[in-house]
Amino acid sequence: MAKVLVCRCEDVTLHELEEAIRRGFGDIESLKRYTGFGTGFCQGKSCVALCARLLAEAGGDAAQPITPRPPYHPLRLCDLAGLAELAEPRS
Repeated sequence: MAKVLVCRCEDVTLHELEEAIRRGFGDIESLKRYTGFGTGFCQGKSCVALCARLLAEAGGDAAQPITPRPPYHPLRLCDLAGLAELAEPRS
């Protein structure tokens, strides 16, 4: 049986997500806390929509957003502002 990942950052599989829904985790926040999807490096940017869709299709409540977490490593705003210089091509 192939392993279908729904969250690559935290290695959460489709089977684990479906099992959690069957166990009664019927809202997006409790499903996130039980499985761990959306808590990895991307902070849910690549998996939350898919997990919410699967939950809604199963009759769960995916209307509320998940609780966001701050970046793993704190960043200063001046460091973020300096990234724009790197992204712009030099003439």
